[in-house]
Amino acid sequence: MLDLPTLDLAFLRGARVLITGGTGSLGQRLARLLLDGAPGSTVVVYSRDEFKQSEMQQRLSAADADRMRFFLGDVRDVERMRRAFDGVDHVIHAAALKQVPAAEYNPFEFVQTNIVGAENVINAAIDRGVSRVVALSTDKAANPINLYGATKLCSDKLFVAGNSYSARRPTRFSVVRYGNVVGSRGSVIPFFLERRASGALPVTDTRMTRFWITLDQGAALVLNALRVMRGGEIFVPRIPSMRITDLARVIAPDARLEPVGIRPGEKLHEMMISLDDGRQTLELDTHFVIQPSHAWWGEEARPEHAAPCPEGFYYGSDNNARWLTDAELAAMIASLDLPAARTWARERGLA
Repeated sequence: MLDLPTLDLAFLRGARVLITGGTGSLGQRLARLLLDGAPGSTVVVYSRDEFKQSEMQQRLSAADADRMRFFLGDVRDVERMRRAFDGVDHVIHAAALKQVPAAEYNPFEFVQTNIVGAENVINAAIDRGVSRVVALSTDKAANPINLYGATKLCSDKLFVAGNSYSARRPTRFSVVRYGNVVGSRGSVIPFFLERRASGALPVTDTRMTRFWITLDQGAALVLNALRVMRGGEIFVPRIPSMRITDLARVIAPDARLEPVGIRPGEKLHEMMISLDDGRQTLELDTHFVIQPSHAWWGEEARPEHAAPCPEGFYYGSDNNARWLTDAELAAMIASLDLPAARTWARERGLA
C-alpha cells in the first residue's frame, strides 16, 4: 500500500471545521480524521441529503455525536450558508456535481452548483470571518475539454481570486487538485469487479492512463493543505499513474478487453498541471504548488525548500515518473470496503 502523508492536526485543536458535501465518501473520511486527530474540535456537516445525514448520525458514538453538527442546505443557497458558517473557523468545500456525462446533458445544473456555489462559499466565508477555506478540485480542471472540468476550472479561479476579495479581512482561500479516487462511486474499479465474471471487460481505449489516489491519501492531503496554506495556492500531490489495461489485467487477468470508444467529454490522458501553469509551479518532495499570479503573492509566501519547475514542465498521467505496480494496485483494491472487492481479495489470498 502506498504511504499516507504525515498528518499533524494539532493546529485544529478546539477548532470548528465545516465540510460542504460532508456526507460524501471524502467528507465522511475527513470527519473521522478530525474526530480522531483534533481533540476538542467540532465538525459541521453541510449537505442537502437528509437521508445520508441520518445514516451518518446513526453510525456515530455518543462521544463523537457531541462533537458533530448537521446542517441541511445547498451551496446554491448563500443565506443558508451564512447561517451555517457562523462561528466556523475553517471550511473544506467538497460539495460538487461530478459526473462527466451528466454535465454534458445538464450544463445549467453544474454551473449553478459548481460555479455559483463556489461564489456563495467565498462570500459566506468572508462575511462570517472564516479563517481558511480549502476547495477541492479535479484533474479534469486542467485544460478542460468537458463541461464538468470547465466548471471546476472556473471554481478554482474563483477561490484563488477570493483572496483579493477578502482584502484586509482574515479569510484565505486555497485549492487542492488531485485525480481519480480508488473505488469511488461510479468509477471503473467497482465496474470491472462486477463485470469480471462475464469474461469480458469493456474499455474506452487501451492507450488510456489516469492518476489514482486512495480516499485516505486524499483526505490527508486536504488537511495538510489546510495547515500549510498561505492563500491562493493550488496544491497538486505527486501521485502515481495507471494504465487502464494494467488495471483490467490485475482485476481479471483472463478476461478479454473490448474497446468501446472514448465517451463524450473524456480525455485519453488526464492532466493536473498544464504547460502554461507549469511556468508558475513550484516543486516539493511530496507535491507541487501552482502559485497565483496576483501581486499579493510574494517570496515570503513561497514554501521552504520549494524550487521552480523546469521550462516545458507539465504534469500529465502519461508523462508521470511514478506508476502503480501490480502489487500496489492489488493492495488498493483489496482495501476497498466493497463486497466485490472483498471477494476478489479472498480469491487471491489478500484478505
